[in-house]
Amino acid sequence: MSLSNRQLEAYWLPFTANRDFKKKPRVITGASGHYYTTSDGRRVYDAFSGLWTSGLGHCHPKIVEAVQAQVARMDYCMGFQATSDKAIELAGSLVEMAPDGFNHCFFTNSGSEAVDTALKISLGYHRTRSEGHRTRLIGRERGYHGVNFGGISVGGMAPNRKAFSANLIPGVDHLPHTHDPEHNAFSRGQPEHGAHLAEELERLAALHDGGNIAAVIVEPVAGSTGILPPPVGYLEKLREICDRHGILLVFDEVITAFGRIGAPFGADRFGVMPDIITTAKGLTNGVIPMGAVLVRDEIYDAFMQGPEHMIELFHGYTYSGHPVAAAAGIAALQVYGDEGIFEQALALEGHFADALHSLADHEHVIDVRNFGLMGAVEMAPRPGAPGARGIEAHKRCFWDEDLVVRNGMDTLQFSPFLNSKPGDITKTFETVRRVIDTLD
Repeated sequence: MSLSNRQLEAYWLPFTANRDFKKKPRVITGASGHYYTTSDGRRVYDAFSGLWTSGLGHCHPKIVEAVQAQVARMDYCMGFQATSDKAIELAGSLVEMAPDGFNHCFFTNSGSEAVDTALKISLGYHRTRSEGHRTRLIGRERGYHGVNFGGISVGGMAPNRKAFSANLIPGVDHLPHTHDPEHNAFSRGQPEHGAHLAEELERLAALHDGGNIAAVIVEPVAGSTGILPPPVGYLEKLREICDRHGILLVFDEVITAFGRIGAPFGADRFGVMPDIITTAKGLTNGVIPMGAVLVRDEIYDAFMQGPEHMIELFHGYTYSGHPVAAAAGIAALQVYGDEGIFEQALALEGHFADALHSLADHEHVIDVRNFGLMGAVEMAPRPGAPGARGIEAHKRCFWDEDLVVRNGMDTLQFSPFLNSKPGDITKTFETVRRVIDTLD
């Protein structure tokens, strides 16, 4: 397929240096299993499994079959005051997989929408209980919660916020991030130092009166910022402080759910139960955009008051519970179980950690971090040119080595397929070493 310059120029790519990209565009035209096909006919290995999305591999035949059958049977139906059979079926399957006490879900179309939905549910929940004064929201520095106004308000990645800072939602504070290279550089898994950072929530509760705080939102493992696993005991402390002050705890599991850290949900892996869980990405294996918000029973029940003919939550999207997306989700959840994917992912963790940390001795590398099948290799920035070394590594992997890796500034990020072959993981990091050997 030939793409014209006019077509290329028409597309404003997200989270991309567009002018640089369009000088030599990296265009994907096909995908199968663990590989992409590029517009110049090369087969390249995907070391990021989509965008944290496609843990089962691309174009999984059971999901493809389910989507094809559904779109031929029913492409869309209204989701307000009616719904599809597939949305109902997926809701049942999802809450069956969820931790105990999460028996209700609300469908969205993305992780960004799931986060904003969770924030609105949190505020509405307190209002239904005559605690409408609980309006303050707490996020975390370096947190990523999508790009809608609610998400970037509670998010803590400065480049995502700075252009919009005058218009972010008010009444938001941030906990400190947990990245502490002085004590935790090159940690394997959860770092030992840093649980005390959760105590900053107690300070904020004293400053604002904990009775005015509606919710705290964190990623169990911070992903897009460069893989920051929680220090040992950190999530437990957050849960304790939230309980003490009646604050809802929201886990943004858009990345960590569906096997990425070796369990159905990060809440399961860490043994810490939040009040609300946001999901997306792996829900449909990235095949059709979809997200979901899972809530504990007491939250749902609090809304189910008043006249039964009245709407309980004035919120939703045209495509909430889209039948084709739901069909993809049903098939994906089935595959996770039938193929023992979570068990495979858990078994791969040690090999992945060994391969990732094999780069720890490289002269350009200043830190390596991992948890589950999430990993980061942080390189020192070039003087006066932060991010240049990272994007060069990304490009050289793509063009010279037929490998797709993601860079966030000078940090290379890795998100292998949940059913990866150990040999492919080994080869990936041998290739990455070869590439960073070439960087000045």
